[in-house]
Amino acid sequence: MKINLLLAITFLSFIAYANLDYLHGITGMTLRDGGTGCVCHNLDPTTSVTVWIEGPDSLIINQTEQYRIYMTGGPAVEGGFNIASFLGAVNPVDTLISLLSGELTHSSPNPFMNDTVHWIFSYTAPDSLTTDTLYSVGNSVNGNGNPSQDQWNFGENFVIRVIDNPVNTETEDLHPEEFVLYQNYPNPFNPSTKIKFTIPSNVKSEMSNVILKVFDVLGNEVATLADKNLAPGDYEVEFSAESPKGAGSIQQPASGIYLYQLKAGNFTQTKKMLLLK
Repeated sequence: MKINLLLAITFLSFIAYANLDYLHGITGMTLRDGGTGCVCHNLDPTTSVTVWIEGPDSLIINQTEQYRIYMTGGPAVEGGFNIASFLGAVNPVDTLISLLSGELTHSSPNPFMNDTVHWIFSYTAPDSLTTDTLYSVGNSVNGNGNPSQDQWNFGENFVIRVIDNPVNTETEDLHPEEFVLYQNYPNPFNPSTKIKFTIPSNVKSEMSNVILKVFDVLGNEVATLADKNLAPGDYEVEFSAESPKGAGSIQQPASGIYLYQLKAGNFTQTKKMLLLK
């Protein structure tokens, strides 16, 4: 009888501790310092939850920009998160986020909308030329108070290149050494967004066959934005949800996550974007 009572007290304490942390946020859960994730809710991460950060992937020294962290999957009723930067400074931009011990976490659970939840935060680059990393973890819960039914996962590390004044790097930018697919802007978007990519000057031939397509999360083609031979240089195309282009396009895509993929020779890269109507 005493053993059963002790187990019951331990279990209730675990739930109370987990929910208290969830309501007010905790730090040290990301992979920056070897954190083990949201183990107060569930011991293991799950691939059914997807967490990612979007924003500029290069900043000038000491520059500050806004970023967003997104999460989909899991019970998808409410969500919480934790973000840590290796070198730069992260800061909240509203009351939905708190800064604790130099890391960002939720001030209170944020409800999912259209199967997605997101938060906005700011990041300030360090004062030296370097490469920085943002680490993240997200927790998707059903709000019933039982943390063992929650699901969480680490986000993919978001790498930020810290550069000098663009005037000093103009020559480098004009002669890239590899294909580059940039994050679309604006993101989220409605109804249109722009996608930039770069073809390097050191390709084997003067022209490269470039294919840029948009897909939904099920892998169905939504639009073909480019399918042609292009010379080295910088390019920008527009994707409009009101009039997607290409033979495989569909009319009036619904709100949600879409993937855009660039293929050129042996290079293939895919990024996510969010349409919010």
